[in-house]
Amino acid sequence: MQQSRQTNKKARISAIAAIGAQNRVLGKENKLLWHIKEDWDRLKALTHGHPIIMGRKTFESIGKPLPKRTNIVVTRDKSFSAEGCVVVHSLEDAVRKAREVDQNEIFIFGGAEIYKQALPFTDRLYLTLVESEESGDAFFPAYAEFKTEIERVHHEGNPAYTFLTLER
Repeated sequence: MQQSRQTNKKARISAIAAIGAQNRVLGKENKLLWHIKEDWDRLKALTHGHPIIMGRKTFESIGKPLPKRTNIVVTRDKSFSAEGCVVVHSLEDAVRKAREVDQNEIFIFGGAEIYKQALPFTDRLYLTLVESEESGDAFFPAYAEFKTEIERVHHEGNPAYTFLTLER
């Protein structure tokens, strides 16, 4: 019975993002607002070997697939293709493809619309809360239902930031 339960286990769905600590801002004009080396290092370590799901605009802002991960790009554009990526046309298809690759953890990688669509069935948030007054045009959705704090590590710097891991 125990073994059967493990076989049927669904992969945890996690969202990972760097956002403004005060306003949940993600970016402006399809660009990230911050480039914090430790944030990139954390992202790389957490997502290594796992599928990442992102929207087409996020993929285009990066310009290439991230190595050592299955990159799944969601787009409504039926003619879109991206070498080295799996292209799908709905978030549901993206999650289904990701589960074929990994039964442990799947990462929602952005942008704002993908986060908004995925948040209702996301299990964990890996956030970098950046203490900055930056303004932007893309925002992470409200996440008040994530109440269990797994990790909180504050880092001084310019800007200061906090790694925060939450679950529902």
